[in-house]
Amino acid sequence: MMNLTKTLLQSPSATSIPQCFPYKPPPSPSLRHLRRRHVKPMSKQTGEQLPTNGFAEKLAIAGGLIATPVIGWSLYTLKTTGCGLPPGPAGTIGGLEGVSYLVVVGIVGWSLYTKSKTGSGLPNGPFGLLGAVEGLSYLSLVAILVVFGLQFYQQGSLPGPVPVPGDQCFG
Repeated sequence: MMNLTKTLLQSPSATSIPQCFPYKPPPSPSLRHLRRRHVKPMSKQTGEQLPTNGFAEKLAIAGGLIATPVIGWSLYTLKTTGCGLPPGPAGTIGGLEGVSYLVVVGIVGWSLYTKSKTGSGLPNGPFGLLGAVEGLSYLSLVAILVVFGLQFYQQGSLPGPVPVPGDQCFG
């Protein structure tokens, strides 16, 4: 009897554990079920469907690249002197200042409109310049709100857009 147990213990079949349930890996997921899912777009139009006008993009790039530094100069002058930019010869500098504010508001408005229609902002444009102008326009708008708010808080008013006789700024 002793020999029998000894031989059973030493035999290789006795030391191995019998497998009652052989291991089967789970079936690999097929990609078929992924193709059947319907993806609903979040926006009404995609960027490819949105009509772009190359002329409008180039105009916005040129206007934005000129307008943002002019606004920076205007805000600096407003903060340090309490007045906007001087009118300049034939009112050109003051006119450029006013048009620059309108350009920045226009670009931000265009960006918000595009964002509401497509879910993303303006396209990058050539060399990424339209995207850069869009970002600079938003930064300019924030700076405008901050400086105008500080000016109104400290002075009680903002200088008028057009110099009038007797005004503290260029009147």
